[in-house]
Amino acid sequence: MKIQANQLSSCLKQGLAACYLVTGDEHLLVGEALDAIRAAARDSGFTARDRFTATQGFDWLTLREAGASLSLFAEKRIVEVNLPTGKPGIAGSAAIVDLVASLHDDILLIVSAPKLDRSAANSKWAKTLEKAGVFLAVWPVEPRQLPAWIAERMKKAGLKPDSDAVRMIADRVEGNLLAATQEIEKLRLLHGEGVITADDVLNGVADSSRFDVFKLAEAALAGETSRALKILSGVQAEGVSPVLATWSLIREVRILARAGEAALAREDLSAALQKIGVWRNRQGLVRGALARHPVGSSYRLLQMLGEADARAKGQAPGDPWQQLAGIVVCLAGSVRRQAA
Repeated sequence: MKIQANQLSSCLKQGLAACYLVTGDEHLLVGEALDAIRAAARDSGFTARDRFTATQGFDWLTLREAGASLSLFAEKRIVEVNLPTGKPGIAGSAAIVDLVASLHDDILLIVSAPKLDRSAANSKWAKTLEKAGVFLAVWPVEPRQLPAWIAERMKKAGLKPDSDAVRMIADRVEGNLLAATQEIEKLRLLHGEGVITADDVLNGVADSSRFDVFKLAEAALAGETSRALKILSGVQAEGVSPVLATWSLIREVRILARAGEAALAREDLSAALQKIGVWRNRQGLVRGALARHPVGSSYRLLQMLGEADARAKGQAPGDPWQQLAGIVVCLAGSVRRQAA
């Protein structure tokens, strides 16, 4: 049968299936699903484990032999097969189908693979596993789902985050669930269980180089030219990628441009900033920068940042750090000051 990731826990509580097929490209979620199945198997007396990775040239006879020899042992055994390509081939498909047919109570088969395309999902070996056991396709967390996912993980860790704290973590990890999990664990270690605010995230979570990249954009938005240039020099000296430094500035200037468009359309700026996703404690920062940079100035800054990004990625000649320094000076300054 097919199940969703959020159904796995209740499914395991009802008892182990004969076999499992776990697929997906989100390594953290796939790994956690496999860990949950293994833990349930250990609780059911499966004390031994055979692992096979079917890379190119893999001898599928070893899997057949393992399945045939397991009945000679008194202990219950897990047989795990990882398919790095998601396509075992003719020999592999036949070996998996035969092993499923010979399963008994002392063998638990777990097959893992990346996300399967339609052909692989409808193949005989996949359908055989689905019919005999459980097929769990792990889907990635979409950007719009990420804040809710982070909030839920924080609550499970005993943390009570406010909405700004959740949004800050979501922005920082850029969809990297492993990074999000690590930041949540750091917060738990630093603050223990209880309420977590955006200031807690800002002051205690991210590693120093990543944190400095965020401080770079904030200093430039605040009009603190000397501090912003000092931070830029520091992250360069620490070996931070210019791509990351450029990204942090692009992100903030895009917000500034969208805020400028809202102001030009005479929209309520507070509502517009909230819709854009600007945290309440940062709205004053954006308003101050908007007073210096109307929408046309933001567009010019984005064009400059696009050129810096091309340099940072080796797609255009020139020193990206030098160009970033000029952009920081412009962003920290104002249109009127630059014109003067």
